[in-house]
Amino acid sequence: MHNFNVFTGEPRKFDPTFKGPIYNRGCTDILCCILFILALLGYFAVGILAWSQGDPRKVIYPTDSKGQFCGQVGSPLEKKPLLFYFNILKCASPLVLLEFQCPTTQICVERCPNKFMTLVKALLKEDDREYYKQFCKEGVDMTKVSSGQERKPFYLEFLTLKGGVVVVGNKTTFRDDYAEKNINATDFLEASKKSNVVVEARAVAMRIFEDYTQSWHWILLGLVIAMLVSLIFILLLRCLAGVMVWVMIIMVVIVIGYGIFHCYMQYASLKGQAGSDVTIKDLGLQTDFSVYLQIRQTWLAFMIILCIVEVVIILLLIFLRKRLLIAIALIKEASKAIGHVMSSLFYPLLTFALLSLVIAYWAITAVYPKKNNAHILLDKIHTFSNITAECPDAECLFAFYGGETLYHKYLILFQFYNVFLFFWCANFVTALGQVTLAGAFASYYWAFKKPEDIPAFPVFNSLGRALRYHTGSLAFGSLILAIVQIIRVLLEYLDQKLKGAQNKCAKFLLSCLKCCFWCLEKFIKFLNRNAYIMVAIYGKNFCTSAKDAFFLLMRNIVRVAVLDKVTDFLLFLGKLLIVGIVGICSFFFFTGKIKIVEDATPTLNYYWVPILTVVFGAYLIAHGFFSVYAMCVDTLFLCFCEDLERNDGSSDKPFFMSPELHQILSIEKNNAKRFCSIAKFTATTKNTSVYSDTSQDQTMSFCKNLCKCI
Repeated sequence: MHNFNVFTGEPRKFDPTFKGPIYNRGCTDILCCILFILALLGYFAVGILAWSQGDPRKVIYPTDSKGQFCGQVGSPLEKKPLLFYFNILKCASPLVLLEFQCPTTQICVERCPNKFMTLVKALLKEDDREYYKQFCKEGVDMTKVSSGQERKPFYLEFLTLKGGVVVVGNKTTFRDDYAEKNINATDFLEASKKSNVVVEARAVAMRIFEDYTQSWHWILLGLVIAMLVSLIFILLLRCLAGVMVWVMIIMVVIVIGYGIFHCYMQYASLKGQAGSDVTIKDLGLQTDFSVYLQIRQTWLAFMIILCIVEVVIILLLIFLRKRLLIAIALIKEASKAIGHVMSSLFYPLLTFALLSLVIAYWAITAVYPKKNNAHILLDKIHTFSNITAECPDAECLFAFYGGETLYHKYLILFQFYNVFLFFWCANFVTALGQVTLAGAFASYYWAFKKPEDIPAFPVFNSLGRALRYHTGSLAFGSLILAIVQIIRVLLEYLDQKLKGAQNKCAKFLLSCLKCCFWCLEKFIKFLNRNAYIMVAIYGKNFCTSAKDAFFLLMRNIVRVAVLDKVTDFLLFLGKLLIVGIVGICSFFFFTGKIKIVEDATPTLNYYWVPILTVVFGAYLIAHGFFSVYAMCVDTLFLCFCEDLERNDGSSDKPFFMSPELHQILSIEKNNAKRFCSIAKFTATTKNTSVYSDTSQDQTMSFCKNLCKCI
């Protein structure tokens, strides 16, 4: 600790000309701006290429080897909704999970086989031949087929049961007459497991799609209600900040308490019912998630989780009770700022629209190229010769799914580029919102006479400055965060690949890397957020702004923990309250427990689908509205930290902060002085035999600097 300023930087000096966000500024990080524009042009090119090559219908409907959709209305295969695999053993391949296709010839059939049959047996009896014919490719003349030709060698008795079970009769081995070998039933078991992934995924997807078609208007109504509740809550917070915060705290405790009570009542009501004592482990993975709600262990788990959350929240409220008063005062000040910049409440709608556009573009681009894989056929020729002759036995055989063009060869790179640009664009949209709101609230703070000195249209002006001058800085910060996020995605991919590995050292190293990059992502998000505030105020490039923000936070590290984070906790409780209210209402509605609207409740396969959709959407909506408050608090926090360094409250250097905000500061300053007094006393009373004079001087210097910055 030779120089404390290395970690905190130099405090800001008084500048009589500084009146808030600088208007005369220049473009920053131009190189990164150009790189971002080129990346977007490449992203559009990948999207156009994907749309021209792909067919998203293959995500939902099964297709045969000719690319025809099974069971599609108005097609020749309308009465053949099932897909039959010529060699189900080919399904035991990782390609199934990547492409949702088994690399074997497939045809659409009306029903699955109900008995075991080989080509040799089918040629001996006419009845068997007619039965076998319906599982052959179109155009095959059974009268001209010889047993020596390479055709579908055998098929099995497949009985499709609920849950994707495939029954192969009472046989344990099966004869492949063409390969002249026996096939063990375990081979079919392994193949059926992989094929069941496709079958179950498509079945669940179709049922979920049906649920959305039945309940989409109710989901929209739930999201509208969530938006209205959030807006009303924000408006009440604007007028009655102190009262609403306490109401919010009490209501969160009550809502979670009701959740605990409801889980206990469900747990008690299932006592003694048949099958309710089955464990989740014994039940296994079920596509019908309502089955889990019929066992007691599920409700017990929910109750324990809610109890833990309730206890943690109550303990935090007890230990932070004094700091809560300070945080509430800061929220009151933020409410005043939002009251003078009311247009800031509607800016999240723009962010939501832009993020929806980014997500939709990514999803469409991701689906289209994965579903353009055609069946590739190769000529079966045993010998090559320059003699012209007829080859009646020559035929095209199935080779693989995909293609041999440059597009197919580099498809995985296109998908990687799509994911990376998704992260970059999503982070850019978020950064744009943060800079815009920070500039608007900084204009409010640095107005000496409020609201007279607040510029007109602060949100619109701040958005214009961000796009005109700082697109490069936003792209730079977003790029850094996107790189860390894509590394985390790759680590998750490696973790999935190493699930079955026995190397504990590799697993430990991977877990450490995942933890480190998770922490790094959180730190970069925090630093970027504060860097964008400095960009909005001073108009400097990203690196300089990040450095200034970091040093300013280090000079006020005590306040960061006391004010900023406690306020974030209170705002999180507000989001939790809105999500809880909307979630409980949607649960009672979609489960038909509200008698007044019981007839209007749609009949669903999975009632949790619309409930989770409404809950997730409600959280996003609440987060959008509360993000305005969070950004306001963070901006005001950095501004009054700078205000303290620039000014001393005298007539020559008056504070820009309001008297209420100055009162918050005084409370914290007294607490900090007590902390410094204890630290100084401890440093001066240490035994010199243990602590050298140099270390004492360093400790005293640290305390002096800390007290100055506080």
